[in-house]
Amino acid sequence: MKGFCGVHQHLQLILLLAAAMAMALDSSHNLASERSSIESTYELTKYLEYQLKEIKDVYLTYLGPPFNEKDFSPPRPNSTALSLPSAATRLELWHGLENQARLAQNQKAYSVLLAAVRELARSTLCPSLKTSLLHFCTGLDGLLGSISALMTTLGYALPPPSSSSSPSLLSVGPTMNDFARKVEGFWILRELQSWLWRSAKDFNRLKKRLRG
Repeated sequence: MKGFCGVHQHLQLILLLAAAMAMALDSSHNLASERSSIESTYELTKYLEYQLKEIKDVYLTYLGPPFNEKDFSPPRPNSTALSLPSAATRLELWHGLENQARLAQNQKAYSVLLAAVRELARSTLCPSLKTSLLHFCTGLDGLLGSISALMTTLGYALPPPSSSSSPSLLSVGPTMNDFARKVEGFWILRELQSWLWRSAKDFNRLKKRLRG
């Protein structure tokens, strides 16, 4: 049954990525293409949000106590304060931004977080968890492409690509002990969960606006 679920999830991701790719290849700027692009981006975001909940539970179990304890919440580490994008902006301020600015910030955040999750996968010793993280990275990479396609469909200029020379989030502090590195991984997944939740809300708001 577990193998069947894995295959089903893989096929679901392929279908969502195919829908996002179709939108990326559609250069028309009509209302129908805008709606389709937003819908495919929203569906992919919700899929990743659901997948991350499962992956996060497994990852925290992999880290062991106290990370897998329900009420454990370590302080956000200073080592990632500048490099790891936070979704902590107050909702009223976030909603006050133009659509283009919110989409650009989403894209920037996921570019950084994708590199961070890839690093988590590389440093994970559990084969099944590593596979799940890499599978998730495929979807996250597709979400980045879908956001770019959405911005193009809406007539927005794409933000400049992030610098590839920035250090890995998990190697910012080479002298970090094992516990500190686990805190890093904990916060990467927490921030990613917050961004996916916020992105889904953003895309849903865009859908409703076009309906009106």
